[in-house]
Order: sequence, then structure tokens, then C-alpha cells
Amino acid sequence: MKTQLHYQRYGTGPRAILAFHGYGQGEGHWRNLIAALDPGVTVYAFDLFYHGRSRLARPDAPLTKKRLGEVMDDFLREQQLTRYGLLAFSMGAKFALTLLENHPEQVEKIWLIAPDGLQRQFWYKLATSPAVMRGMLGRAVLRPQRLLGLLDTLAQRRLVNTGLVRFAQWQLDSREKRLRVYRSWTGFRNLTFDLTHLRRLLNQHQIPITFFLGQHDRVIPYAGLQPFISGLQHAHTVVLNAGHAGLLHDVTSWLRRHPQEAGW
Repeated sequence: MKTQLHYQRYGTGPRAILAFHGYGQGEGHWRNLIAALDPGVTVYAFDLFYHGRSRLARPDAPLTKKRLGEVMDDFLREQQLTRYGLLAFSMGAKFALTLLENHPEQVEKIWLIAPDGLQRQFWYKLATSPAVMRGMLGRAVLRPQRLLGLLDTLAQRRLVNTGLVRFAQWQLDSREKRLRVYRSWTGFRNLTFDLTHLRRLLNQHQIPITFFLGQHDRVIPYAGLQPFISGLQHAHTVVLNAGHAGLLHDVTSWLRRHPQEAGW
């Protein structure tokens, strides 16, 4: 099987935006938000690997930043893009941040919505790094009872926020979802970033970056991103009265109320 990074093109404007959705979504999840943007843009909305119509030649091997960079470079050459904005939600931020690392001089502007990859998440690291936990997550694809029981215990003992446990349970309520969780968490575990290096790139190249965050988001908590954001010279933060799952909808509504902010 050949690696294929599927994307859909929206609009015909002169300014390009590359959009990367969150876990469990697809490129179509951007349509409403794109409709709220300035019409002078063309958005290339991608399916992440393990989602939609994108495929990896070696789906069981962890994706490296080097390999992801090669795939994205092929796309950029194909579309003859040398300047573009980056738009990403949650897990999709790992794709956008990889592009930033590889080509900071090409990035015009960044919008990150509850971005993954910019804070240390103990439970994610626990689930994806030690072999014993990866094995447990793999077994849960077929027999989820033990993992679901562990989540209940953690919630009862107040070791994990109950809202976060409910979110995890929703993502594990079918075999298809559990397989996607396993492949995404383990497949993207090498997409990690040196935050000091990222901060230096953003400041050195004077890249404007806007963070859209949910005040009630327990998956990507606002407070955990503050240390990174505080060191940026050209950052703007919009905090919405929202959790994680519905944040794209809330950002779209915010853009419609603030059309002056929708330009790129």
C-alpha cells in the first residue's frame, strides 16, 4: 500500500491555508469554519493518517517527523506553495507544528485551536510510552472492559477529571473507535517538540499566532499552555466558554460575531 495524504481544496483565493483536523474527525469538519473565513483564501483541508481517506504505507510503524515532512514537502511541491497559513485543531497541531519546524520562513500565520503537542500530558505519556500500557491499550481494542474499569477507578479516586473520563469513554465505545485510538496514539507518539526551539522559531520569524482555547477544556487545559504562550512575542489568545469536543463550533460562531478577525 502506498502512502496517501488525502486533502480537499476549498475556495480559490490567493492566500493558502493548510488545515489539520482533530482526533476522530475528517477534513469535512472544517467546512463551517471555512465558510466564516475571509473569501480571499484557499484552504487545503487534510485527513490525518488513520482518519478518512489518508493511508500510510506502513500503518503499524510510528510516524516520524522526518517521514511526515517528506510527505508534506511532496504536497507543497505539487501545489507550488511557498507561503501559507496553518490552521489546526487538537491532535492536528502536531502536523502543523512539524511544518513550522521544517519551513518557518514559509509560514505566514498560525491559528491553533486547543492544540496538542505543546504541553506535557502525563496520562498520554503513560498510555503510549511504556510497553505494558501500549499492550493494555492494544488489548482493549478487542476487550475494553479492563481499560474502562481502570478509567472508572481513576475517576472515583479523583485522579482524573470526570469530564475527561467521560470523553475517553465516548472515544472507546466501539471497536472502530478503539482501533483508531490505538493507532493514533501509538502512531503519532514520535511527533514531539522542543518547546524552547518552537518559541525561538516563532519569535525569530515574527509569525503571528492565535490560540483558541476552551475555558472548560479538560483535554487540552488552558492553564497548561500558558507557560508556552507567555514567551511568544506575537501571540493572541481567545478563550471561549466551551469544552473540547464542541470547540470548532464555538470558534466558528466567534468568527461570525467578529468578522474583522476572519482575515488572513
